[in-house]
Amino acid sequence: MIIVNNFNELEQYVGKELGVSDYITISQAQINLFADATLDHQWIHVDTERAKTESPYKTTIAHGYLNLSVLPHLWEQIVEVRNSKLTVNYGIEKLRFNQPVLVDSEVRLRASLRSIINLRGTTKAEIQVSMEIKDNRKTALDATIVFLYHFNS
Repeated sequence: MIIVNNFNELEQYVGKELGVSDYITISQAQINLFADATLDHQWIHVDTERAKTESPYKTTIAHGYLNLSVLPHLWEQIVEVRNSKLTVNYGIEKLRFNQPVLVDSEVRLRASLRSIINLRGTTKAEIQVSMEIKDNRKTALDATIVFLYHFNS
């Protein structure tokens, strides 16, 4: 894990891979809870019996936005940002869902720092991320996530 305390410490990683998180398992219980939270109960996600017979995957799949929603958890395994009085999820650019995540698949995050800019004391960091699926050569998603860090002097 990389630990950074300020702009200068983070800047040294521009253009470099920051690391890879541990794998987490995407379970049916998690998919069902996400469906309840988002009101998205499409059968491909929640109907295990129907998915066995009608889905091309023969099982349920995670919502694309569920996969996206675990990024902060996985990101915190790669970089610990200290000395920030406020961190803001500023945006997501060039998001692509490349491959469905089948229930009980294991996923992890790979991250590289694309750029960093000092905006009058606020650090804007653009991080290239790929969510990898264990034993699958194609990623679940690729994106550039953007954080704003308000470091204490």
